[in-house]
Amino acid sequence: MVDGLRLALTTLTVLPVRGRVAVDRRTAGVAMVLAPGVGLLLGVVAASVGKVLHTAGVDLLASVLAIATLALLTRGLHLDGLVDTADGLASYRPREQALAVMRSPEAGPLGVATLVLVLLAQVAALDACEDAGRGSVAIVLAAVTGRAAVTLACTRGTPAASPTGLGATVAGTVPRLAAAAVALAVVAMGAAAGVADDDLPWWAGALAVVVALVVADLLRRHAVRRLGGITGDVLGALVELTAAALLVVLAVA
Repeated sequence: MVDGLRLALTTLTVLPVRGRVAVDRRTAGVAMVLAPGVGLLLGVVAASVGKVLHTAGVDLLASVLAIATLALLTRGLHLDGLVDTADGLASYRPREQALAVMRSPEAGPLGVATLVLVLLAQVAALDACEDAGRGSVAIVLAAVTGRAAVTLACTRGTPAASPTGLGATVAGTVPRLAAAAVALAVVAMGAAAGVADDDLPWWAGALAVVVALVVADLLRRHAVRRLGGITGDVLGALVELTAAALLVVLAVA
């Protein structure tokens, strides 16, 4: 459990963790189950940044810096994964060539466009949530749900696209019962957020989580079909797209 927590923190954040981490598939499975908890920590920090600026009356800037805080706390790895995944999947090349595109350090125009559009969607949706008085709840729930998508993507039965890399370490390591428990816990968290917000229907928060996780599962299935499995880049893309989907649903609610 301790090694799993250390691995989750070192993989998903920039937080320094002392001591060596024994990385094996059992530890990786624990780390992926704990991923939403790491998201909760990141979300609280980002929400605190946004709250300070929201209090100062600069809502748009508050939303921008809250999203930027999440990027800084994760070294931008998830955003990098989003770019690489967009380039690879949109290349329409055979599996090995698509994976080579994703491993390339260069970013293609479609990858850059995807990055810009997803970040704009996140900021605009979070700003709308700020206007509705639910900005802090929204960014925390988005951070948690984005990492829950990683947990679900690593459920047993999902293969790795490559024999090396992060995907090979974590793919198929999460027991299905544990994944189901994580999904239910996050949906319950969304429902609690809806109940606590007088301007939201009680079911809106839970619906936002469900819609976001469905979007994540569609991307996971597409990656498995096109690439043969998941990679670390695919997991990063899942985090960002899931967060964007959840924020959009909460914004229009």
